[in-house]
Amino acid sequence: MERVPTTAEGLKSLEDELKHLKSVERPSIIKAIAAAREHGDLSENAEYTSARERQSFIEGRIAEVESIISRAEVIDFSKLTGKIVKFGATVRLADEDTEEKVKYQIVGPYEADLNKGSISVTSPIGRALIGKTVGDKVEVQTPRGAKSYEIVSVEFK
Repeated sequence: MERVPTTAEGLKSLEDELKHLKSVERPSIIKAIAAAREHGDLSENAEYTSARERQSFIEGRIAEVESIISRAEVIDFSKLTGKIVKFGATVRLADEDTEEKVKYQIVGPYEADLNKGSISVTSPIGRALIGKTVGDKVEVQTPRGAKSYEIVSVEFK
């Protein structure tokens, strides 16, 4: 089984989601199915069909999260230092075309959230940055075309 790199916060988030799915979502959908059954003919009962579909989704997500947790490898990057980009690094980049500066933390694939400034180690930008140092230039193929960045700083928080 392939190990999945993650931060301690990412693992806690997955564990919290699993707990919520099992203790809140699963019991509520069971009640919804029971209530829908009381309405009679199940073959024409849209509430029952909808509740069963929701149950299927929740059970699938529970299985998926359990699988991710079982394969998770927590990497403690707080003790890392240096100027080489590795998992957990917070990297400040300068777009070579627009001079716009962006900052990303490189995290595991299941905890990446571009809105929070975290990118996956397996994303095109993440893969391009790994192993590079301050001052290096990287070319990245994005959905909007090729982008060139210069690494301005690397830090581990």
